[in-house]
Amino acid sequence: MDQIIVRGNGPLSGEIPIAGAKNACLTLMPATLLTDQPLTLTNAPRLSDIRTMTALLQSLGAEAAGLQDGQVLALSSHDLTSHRADYDIVRKMRASILVLGPMLARDGRAEVSLPGGCAIGARPVDLHLKALEAMGAELDLRDGYVHAKAPAGGLRGAVVDFPLVSVGATENALMAATLAKSTTVLNNAAREPEIVDLARCLRAMGAQIEGEGTSTITIQGVDALHGATHPVVTDRIELGTYMLAPAICGGEVECLGGRIELLSAFCEKLDEAGIRVEETPRGLKVSRKNGGIRAVNVTTEPFPGFPTDLQAQFMALMCVAEGTSVLEETIFENRFMHAPELTRMGARIEVHGGHATVTGVDGLRGAPVMATDLRASVSLILAGLAAEGQTTVSRVYHLDRGYEHVVRKLRGVGAHIERVKEE
Repeated sequence: MDQIIVRGNGPLSGEIPIAGAKNACLTLMPATLLTDQPLTLTNAPRLSDIRTMTALLQSLGAEAAGLQDGQVLALSSHDLTSHRADYDIVRKMRASILVLGPMLARDGRAEVSLPGGCAIGARPVDLHLKALEAMGAELDLRDGYVHAKAPAGGLRGAVVDFPLVSVGATENALMAATLAKSTTVLNNAAREPEIVDLARCLRAMGAQIEGEGTSTITIQGVDALHGATHPVVTDRIELGTYMLAPAICGGEVECLGGRIELLSAFCEKLDEAGIRVEETPRGLKVSRKNGGIRAVNVTTEPFPGFPTDLQAQFMALMCVAEGTSVLEETIFENRFMHAPELTRMGARIEVHGGHATVTGVDGLRGAPVMATDLRASVSLILAGLAAEGQTTVSRVYHLDRGYEHVVRKLRGVGAHIERVKEE
């Protein structure tokens, strides 16, 4: 098993290219199941989760191959041989549930294992299932699988009122509705850029969709979709993560491909904390303003609010801020598992339910720490960049699910970081 070793760093300087969005790509890939024609995705990230989704699609009979060093994904589902998404693959990644809606819409049946993923909360799939039931699907949960069947004549348009905002449920319902009979309206729909990206791809495939990016999405079902080529949107979570590197270390880094509109609430908090973010023709340039880092309070919210996927990384910054900050987690109930590891490095953090109170310290100390999930792993790397001495991060296989070439990218701006085999 690999470890990442980080040594306390001085100011960073240079450019970091931001990859295509993992969460967007994992949503776009199952869209191939909606058509028998090829779907090509460009700007795809090269991550283990993408390989897992590729394996899942191939297990269903789809063709999936990475071209041009994996940044182009060529997909085709002209001849599906199975409608069963097995536990052995699905358990590795929560996004696997997104094959349910497309298979049900196109072929009228699907068997999908209940999914796995990072252990950061229950994240039930009931909203996915209620949306499909509203379209007429018959669902039976047994033996750890969702057994789904469309009515005779296929799924029907419906009004779906989500009681809570759910990105995954919005995505599943959106894909299923493209081939449903008549009109589907999704109320209280998620507004994330990944939803907008999916809608744009589906529209390029012939879907009739309006309202993406708002809380009400309207889909007029069509008889069939066709092939398309679509570029994956910039990964806003990778973008925010690397924006925090010069914030915590000092210096100036330009994140290529970044746009403030992807992270407006996050950028506002950086500004409050004393971090300058400037738009450039190539992306976003990040540096500290005059003075130290100031403590600010954060509450995670669905888009366009502060992303839960940047809460752990922002906590690392608050560990060395002047004053006390309160971070409130409203999306996932178990998402402060990185806090005990940060305290091993000298951070002062108190966790009470969904609130973490962080009192800034003059400096962190390097220590052996363990990654507990994807975003926690990179928060420990950021903390290590600001710490005195050496930090060794173990269980970094989580990192490979969401960040490509993290060592190479941070080294490119002057970070002291390496990946080694665990002794």
